[in-house]
Amino acid sequence: MSTFSAKSVAPTRHVAFLIFDGAKLLDVTGPLQVFADANEVLGWQAYTTTLASLYGGPVTTDTGVLLNTRRLAGVGLDTSDTLIVCGGQGIDAACRDLRLVASLQKASEKCGRLASVCTGAFLLGTAGFLDGRTAVTHWKQCDRLAEAFPKTRVDPDPIFIEDDGVWTAAGVTAGIDLALAMVEADFGREVALDLARSLLVYVKRPGGQSQFSEALKQQTQSTSGRFDALHMWMRENLTANLRVDALAERCGMSPRNFARLYTDETGKTPARAVEHMRVEAARAMLENPAVSIKTISVRTGFGNDERMRRSFARQLGITPQAYRDRFAVDVAESLREDETV
Repeated sequence: MSTFSAKSVAPTRHVAFLIFDGAKLLDVTGPLQVFADANEVLGWQAYTTTLASLYGGPVTTDTGVLLNTRRLAGVGLDTSDTLIVCGGQGIDAACRDLRLVASLQKASEKCGRLASVCTGAFLLGTAGFLDGRTAVTHWKQCDRLAEAFPKTRVDPDPIFIEDDGVWTAAGVTAGIDLALAMVEADFGREVALDLARSLLVYVKRPGGQSQFSEALKQQTQSTSGRFDALHMWMRENLTANLRVDALAERCGMSPRNFARLYTDETGKTPARAVEHMRVEAARAMLENPAVSIKTISVRTGFGNDERMRRSFARQLGITPQAYRDRFAVDVAESLREDETV
């Protein structure tokens, strides 16, 4: 495993995880493993970690596994340190515990980086840290987060968001992506990519990637699953004729009846669903700078780059080139990642 020479210039960073009864185990252990393995990749103890709770002692996670913790007030954090609030079944009770909220506020006073995984965002919000910031949580809980904290801009799409020193991550495994992004911020992209390979993470997902695919969105929005097979076929045939009449014929329905039933089932028109799937596919391809934007527009069914540009503007508010500038991965690095899987 390769090592890096940051030891001479970087201090050891302390990462504390705040948990409570009913915390989701993977919210803790996923990012915890990232920071532990970062030490191996770097070749020195760049990170120390602590599990903390309000009173210390054993805490029962959602799996029944007990985690031994230290008292949060005794952890002691400074500007080079990170405090991560985990989510889980016990989050509502945690938010109602005024002593826990006060302890979180106190512990965060000198903390350089504050974060949450999954529904841990609710505890950050209760403590006032999300006011005026953009945040994310598990997609199932985004509407509830927005309702509970109207001063927070809730973006349900990204894997994670950083806004003025406060990081929030989507559900469960997104905590791994969050931790990888923090390692990248601390020690650079080369370290983060090497770490991702050591963890057998196939793709180090950028924060702007969607929590889940357009096909999965369609499945979760559909009340009956009537069009699941159609969605799978559409994703595999983006360059085919995907107009309403062709899709209706494939389903053995009249165009008018198909369009009505599809919109009722999924909450969007067939044309909009096709556009979303094509944009999703184009986003994935744009991360490889070796493929031209013109080629991508053809392969994803847009036909030309101008039509793709308009769709990106409608859905993402940016151009395909701007998306590529932000998220493109070096081709040589991608090939090295592929070889490790």
